[in-house]
Amino acid sequence: MRIPAHAVCTAIRDDIVSGVFARGSRLTEEVLARRYGVSRVPVREALRTLESEGFVLTRRHAGACVAEPTEQEAADLLEMRLLLEPMGAARAAQRRTEAHLKVLRGLVRLGQERARRGQGEDLRSLGGWFHETLAQASGSPPLTALLTQLRHKIAWMYAVEQPVRPVDSWAEHGAIVDAVARGDAERARALTALHAERVSAAHRLRRSEGNRVRTSQHAVNTVGGSH
Repeated sequence: MRIPAHAVCTAIRDDIVSGVFARGSRLTEEVLARRYGVSRVPVREALRTLESEGFVLTRRHAGACVAEPTEQEAADLLEMRLLLEPMGAARAAQRRTEAHLKVLRGLVRLGQERARRGQGEDLRSLGGWFHETLAQASGSPPLTALLTQLRHKIAWMYAVEQPVRPVDSWAEHGAIVDAVARGDAERARALTALHAERVSAAHRLRRSEGNRVRTSQHAVNTVGGSH
């Protein structure tokens, strides 16, 4: 059975975001195909998709490499999210379905419960699901896809400090859902903007050896890293 390119793309992207493939390291079709147990055809398609998303660069005579974003590029991503997440929340207030509300309210209940119990290990994934669902509730597939891509790239470039008071963070989530449920687009926009700004302040650029954000543009390193 042929493995779809999107599944291979997800696997490679996850390995880039988690640091398995260091920034600047080569991504050869042969090595990737062997790693994921697929032919080179879906790998080639996946690399093209990842290049369009900004995770991969293809250089003449060098092949595909993991991109090396600059600090300015990383900062731009946070600014884009500050603009787009409030827009998505406003659209969600106008277009959400009852199914969206049910999922959002369930996630808020779980998040508030975990926060009260101090179960911080679950809160990051719950927060991701919350914002993914809120984006889907906007009824705009292009906006949802863009916000999903932003979240992947921000997770790749930044480490996020856990909130000192996670209960307050989930109270903010609850207030956003209340505004969306009432169809109050402007309040949903304003609350999401405040929440996104506060969360952005907790982001710190990843600077680990071999997987750091650059301070200026340089040619992509074509020396293969350990895969």
